[in-house]
Amino acid sequence: MCGRTCLTLDPDQVLCACKYPNEKEKDDSKNQEYATPEWRAEFNLGRRYQASYNIAPTDITPVIVSASHFSETEDQKYERIVMPMMWGMIPVWHKGDYRKHGLTTNNCRLENLMESKLYRGPFKRGQRCMVICEGFYEWQTTKPAKPSEREAYLVYVPQESDVKIYDKSTWSPSNVKLLRMAGLFDVWEDESGDKMYSYSIITFESSKIMSWMHYRMPAILETEQQMNDWLNFKHVSDSQALAVLRPATELQWHRVTKLVNNSRNKSDECNKPFEQAAKPEKPKGMLAWLTGIKQSKSKIKEEEVNQLGDSDANTVKRPISPTTTEGDAKRPRCELKETAPQEIKAEIKLEAPES
Repeated sequence: MCGRTCLTLDPDQVLCACKYPNEKEKDDSKNQEYATPEWRAEFNLGRRYQASYNIAPTDITPVIVSASHFSETEDQKYERIVMPMMWGMIPVWHKGDYRKHGLTTNNCRLENLMESKLYRGPFKRGQRCMVICEGFYEWQTTKPAKPSEREAYLVYVPQESDVKIYDKSTWSPSNVKLLRMAGLFDVWEDESGDKMYSYSIITFESSKIMSWMHYRMPAILETEQQMNDWLNFKHVSDSQALAVLRPATELQWHRVTKLVNNSRNKSDECNKPFEQAAKPEKPKGMLAWLTGIKQSKSKIKEEEVNQLGDSDANTVKRPISPTTTEGDAKRPRCELKETAPQEIKAEIKLEAPES
């Protein structure tokens, strides 16, 4: 599964990080030549890519596609194109507001791909893409915990020894290794004929490398051969392309803070290791005074409830008996004379808000 990513590079930096071996100018007597993909900025209903430490579905992000989708010539200058698309495929049959199709399409299950009304068409048309990011966030679901209490991790590909993916001062677009995931894209048109490109990330059951964290994982393309085979829809058949999708063999990760739980948090603290992320500042001045009062009142109330003891809790939770009137059932706790001692009752009345 993949529900959040991190990509902090601007378009020019993305192109630099996405250079690929130029097979057309390959010369065994010289060092490997690398080609730079083309950036193709589609209109996408006026929406643009914005670099972010916390990218969520419905955001616009760069993906890589074969240049053959836009040119039929064999001697085209570029083999790969980078273009912004919306994360979360829009059904081509959807009418009206593209944001209201009601489906969750940020991930595409490989097991159901060929039977899916949404994904089978793009796959058969060769609309394969490669989603790029510095890493994706994943929450550990293999341990029993409330969603808000699950530990979050940033998952990425191994870097050079001196490169720390969460610290941009240790790397540049020319030496960082981006994580690349296999995806499918489609093109949706509104009533005016304006197009929106959108994509889904392909996922399958987690292998041993990630099964301790989550039961599903994205299809990660690790080698140039895998990338070429997945993108080259003209010369690589559907069955050959599917054979490319296999569990990653090398991944790294570190735990991050709960800042990533909220997609509105875009701070550079999102991708830092949990131990190195900045702690929230303590309130100062009037805010600290008000916070102290609130905490004191909360502590007093907690002590009062503890003094009431188990008998009070039982009285509140006890079902209404046939002899209990409706008024008695709705009576606030501070009026339960038979359970609260006189001195505690008086204190609770002082805390009661005025009607």
